[in-house]
Amino acid sequence: MSQDPDKRIDDEEADSLLPFDEHVEEVQEGDKKVRHRGVYLLPNLFTTAALFSGFYAIISAMHGRFEVAAIAIFVAMVFDGLDGRVARMTNTSSAFGEQFDSLADMVSFGVAPALVIFNWGLVDLGKVGWAAAFGFTACAALRLARFNTQIGTVDKSQFVGLASPSAAALIAAMVWVGHDVDVEWGIATAATLITILAALLMVSNVRYASFKGIDFRGRVPFVAMLAVVLVFVVITIDPARVLLVMAVSYAFSGPVCWLWQRRNVLFKRREPAVAAQTTSNEDGLESDTKGVAPKDEPKP
Repeated sequence: MSQDPDKRIDDEEADSLLPFDEHVEEVQEGDKKVRHRGVYLLPNLFTTAALFSGFYAIISAMHGRFEVAAIAIFVAMVFDGLDGRVARMTNTSSAFGEQFDSLADMVSFGVAPALVIFNWGLVDLGKVGWAAAFGFTACAALRLARFNTQIGTVDKSQFVGLASPSAAALIAAMVWVGHDVDVEWGIATAATLITILAALLMVSNVRYASFKGIDFRGRVPFVAMLAVVLVFVVITIDPARVLLVMAVSYAFSGPVCWLWQRRNVLFKRREPAVAAQTTSNEDGLESDTKGVAPKDEPKP
């Protein structure tokens, strides 16, 4: 009689010489659940690199190296974009990888941008500054938690709310552009407002394009490759300002599309109000006319 697989795994864990947990993950294969030991190395390497980049951004900001800190956040974005795609292309997706990626995103795109912007421009504002930075961190956590609970139930071609890497890119690009300027009260106030706006966009219901439908393994027209080269050329001219323009454009694309899609609703709500006011004015004019006694007609 064969030994129970769960019992066998427990016995192997008991006999292990290392005092560390051997991860066992249960996955669905066909009509039955199968337990696998260990984790996939390749995608988790990219996730670890993203986590390290976010941590390095925090360390750099603490030492006043704000340009390096901003660049580290963008590097984290690159690694974060690669880990999921590599996992799907190599068929190495796992529940462990999804949770590890979410926690790494919290550090790289929730904590790191908040601390970088705080040390750069919000520290002199006192409680208002650290409250804005904490608000960004908290909204990033809420955004990630909501995203994790909506996996498989929402359209993958769109994000509900501004994605945390995009919000972090907005903050990082702003710091990168102004890393060598003296932050005065006006700049600090503007940075606070932008931080709060990015936080609110993360937890909003505004839809953003996710670009997950792009097939990197498929063929594209030659002109598309020329466009990609042109984008890289433009970015290399002035990376900080070009990335800031791109981040601002993407952040505001959601609210603009939201207002454009609801223009008919706004107009329909406005028309009855205008019609009611016009009717009221006409009724008032008619009542005023009735209240005036008619003049005697001139005698012949």
